[in-house]
Order: sequence, then C-alpha cells, then structure tokens
Amino acid sequence: MDGKAEALAPLTGARLILAGIVLALTNFMVVLDTTIANVSVPHIAGSLGISGSQGTWIITSYAVAEAVSVPLTGWLAGRFGTVRTFTFGMIGFGVFSTLCGMSSTLGMIVACRIGQGLCGGPLMPLSQTLLMRIFKPEQRVQAMAIWSMTTVVAPILGPILGGTISDGWSWHWIFFINIPVAAFCAFGAVRLLARVETPTDRLRVDRVGLMLMLLWIGALQIMLDLGREHDWFADPTIIALAIIAAIGFVVFLVWEGTENQPIVDLRVFRHRGFTVAVMSLSFAFGTFFASAVLIPQWLQTSMGYTATYAGYATAFTGVAAVIMSPIVAKLSSRVDQRALVCFGILWLGFVSLLRVHWNSQADFWTLALPQMLQGLGMPFFFIPLTSLALASVEPQETASAAGVMSFLRTMAAAIATSISTTMWDNSSRVARSEITSQLNSDGTVDAMTAQGFSLDQVRIVVAQVVDKEAYALATNHIFLLSAFVFMASAMIIWMTPRPSRAVAPGAAH
Repeated sequence: MDGKAEALAPLTGARLILAGIVLALTNFMVVLDTTIANVSVPHIAGSLGISGSQGTWIITSYAVAEAVSVPLTGWLAGRFGTVRTFTFGMIGFGVFSTLCGMSSTLGMIVACRIGQGLCGGPLMPLSQTLLMRIFKPEQRVQAMAIWSMTTVVAPILGPILGGTISDGWSWHWIFFINIPVAAFCAFGAVRLLARVETPTDRLRVDRVGLMLMLLWIGALQIMLDLGREHDWFADPTIIALAIIAAIGFVVFLVWEGTENQPIVDLRVFRHRGFTVAVMSLSFAFGTFFASAVLIPQWLQTSMGYTATYAGYATAFTGVAAVIMSPIVAKLSSRVDQRALVCFGILWLGFVSLLRVHWNSQADFWTLALPQMLQGLGMPFFFIPLTSLALASVEPQETASAAGVMSFLRTMAAAIATSISTTMWDNSSRVARSEITSQLNSDGTVDAMTAQGFSLDQVRIVVAQVVDKEAYALATNHIFLLSAFVFMASAMIIWMTPRPSRAVAPGAAH
C-alpha cells in the first residue's frame, strides 16, 4: 500500500522540472506540426512535381489521422498504460517524421503524415494527463498555464520556422527537426515518468465503431481531396466515395448510439449547450484554419513572397493571441461567456471583411495587419467556448465531451481546408475567364502590339497579369464567404443556455 502511494506521489525537485519540460516540449512539437507545413506547401509541391491543391493533402491527411486517433487515447492509456502509450507515441512520431522528410512521392509523404498524425494525436491529451499526475494539486493551475502557452506559442513559430527552414535549407528539414526532440522526450519519459505509470487492464475496444469511423471519414476526405481533379460527380469513383461516406456515417451514428462503450460517445450531444457550442466551434475553427492554409499559398504562388516572409505575415495572429489570452481568462469569470464568444467570432468575421479588399498590389503591412487584428479575437473565441461546451455536460462526461470536441474541431479543419482549396481554385478559373474576356474586348492586346510587343510577349504579359488578378479575386471571394460563416457561428452561440457550473483547469484530462 505504501509503495503504491509513493508511486502515485507527485514528483519533486529537478525531476519534476525536467518532466514538466518533456511534457511541455511534446505538446509544443505536436501543435507546431499542425502549422509548420502550411507555408511549405509550394516548396513541397514543386519538389514532388504535384499541384498546389494536391500539396494541401499533406496538411489534411495529418489532421484527419490526428482526429481519428484522439478518441482512442483513453482506451490506449487504459490498456497499455499512460506513460507507455506516451513513449511509443513519441517514438512513432519521430520515426514517421523521419520518413516524411525522406519522402520522394506524394503517396509516400501522405502515408507518412497519416502515421505521424496517428502517433501524435494522443500525445496532446496524454501530456496534459501526465502533467496533472506529476504536479501537486496546488501547482496544477500554474502547470496547465505553462502547458497552454505552448499550445498558443507553437502556431506562431510554426509558419516562421517552416518558411525559414524551407527557404534556407530544404522543406525536408521541417520534419527532420522533430527527430532530436522526439528522441529527447521519449528518453525523458522512460527515465522520469515511469513511477507515475497508470494501472492497465484488458479493456475492450469498440472495433466495429472504429472500423465504421475509419470508413466514412476516409471516404469523405478522399472524395473532397480528389473531387476537383475528377470533375466531382461526373466521375463514378467520386459518386462511389460519396455513397460510402454517407451510408458509413449513418451506420456509424446508429451503432455508436446503441453501443455501451462507444469509440465516440455521442450521448453528450443530448445536452443542447454542448451541441450548439461544438457546432459553433467547428464552423468557426474550420473557417479560420482554412484561411491559415490559403493565405501562405496565395502569397507565394501569386504575390511573389518567399516562404519565410509568408510565415512572418501569417504569424502575427499568434502574437496578439498571446497578449490577449490572460485578459480573456480573467474576463471569463466575470462576463457572460456567450457574449465573449459572440464578440470573438464576430471579430474574426470583421477581419475577414478587411481582407475582402486585398489586391495584387497590397504591401506587407496591409496583409499582416489583419492577421494581428485576428489574433486579438482568437482568445475570446477559444477559451470561453471550450468552457461553455464542457460545462454543459455532466461532470463524469467531461473527458468524453472533450474528446468529441477535439475530434470534431480537427475534422472541421481538414474538411474546410479541402473545400476552401477547391473553391479557391474554381473561383480563380472563373475570374481568369472574365478578366481575359475583358482584356480582349477593350483593345489591350492591340494596344500592346502597336507599342512594339510581339504576340508571344503580349501573351506572356497578359497571362501573368490575368493569373495574378484572378487569384486575388478568388481570395477575396473566399474571405467574403468566410465572413458570413463567422457571423452565423457567432449568432448560434446564443442558443446555448448559461452554464450552471464552472470547469476547473485540466478537468478534461
């Protein structure tokens, strides 16, 4: 009995500090990998000889794999032990990072990103769980604050680091840099965290639910990624994928609703507050993440930005978010959280409207300022919305609700990225056709020919101008639509009842 109590006792001294660093660094690395590739997509696409839209599969494949693995975290920890699962997840993350960096084809890098996401998905909740075990109760609030800061800071450094590495070295190194971190964290977990290992049991897993989830999510994501290149529903393959996704999703809902130990606990959706909060979160976060993918692509493919400067322009979002996070945390205990969420999402919509006026002549600060303003609203959106959702369910359902919320948020990011990339490309084609018709009708070609340009020179110049303006117009259209999505997401939050209880820090671990 004494030995067991000692094993479960929080760590102290240098051992505690080192263990905290290992867990914080793990969370930092996993979150960093969600954004570090955003600005590197043009580099990767050019190196592998693929289109920019195919390059976004590198982002969506990681997000989908991460979303799928998160609901399995509780079962893995209970079956194999929290520390053991954490250690093997970290080793797998390092191995697949190595393989990502060594990839020479689109299929290989997508497959390795899926492996990276499957291994990395459980690491974030497990790092939070272990922090709560190694720190004393009175130290946990400060520990979670440090953990949360890594979640906020990593997206800031992701685009900057990704751009700098891609331009200065090679895109391969955005994956290779994970290797020493993964090795250090895996070694640290073995040496420092063994004494806080959790008991294991031969838990059953909802195999049918897991297979159904993999089926419909896989079919849906492949359909969204391949649809544009296969002319959507004119292709029998896309039709088949759509049918599989639809039927698989319905069967998944029926099965999970009747299963005693479901892989995804859908019963939490009986709480209206949770359902509405998660809907608002999914739509708003998906729209936000899609813009974080599209902007670097536009800056590099059309505006002549290097990956480094595209990273600088997009990273300003995180700077303002870091400043506002502690302020919003204090306001959350004094102001109606629904009002804070509504303001935060409406602010994101306002920033999207500012971007509608972007054009091909915009300078760096015209592009960077909306990113900074967006960061001011992000904490108003994330912090209170998470509290609203988790406070709407029963205390014993908090962990399940947090897993469902994380799953849907990550899936929304992947789906929104695929949809917005397709819409952006289609919109640029329409704009290109309209601009070309206008140039032909107003005598531009004849005027340039009269000035001594050859016909081939005229065609090159016109093509460059048309492409640049077409992508600018397409970007404007995406942000106009984004503004409407943000506004709708902000309004539906008022359907959430005021929560009757507060959620303690780390309650969802």
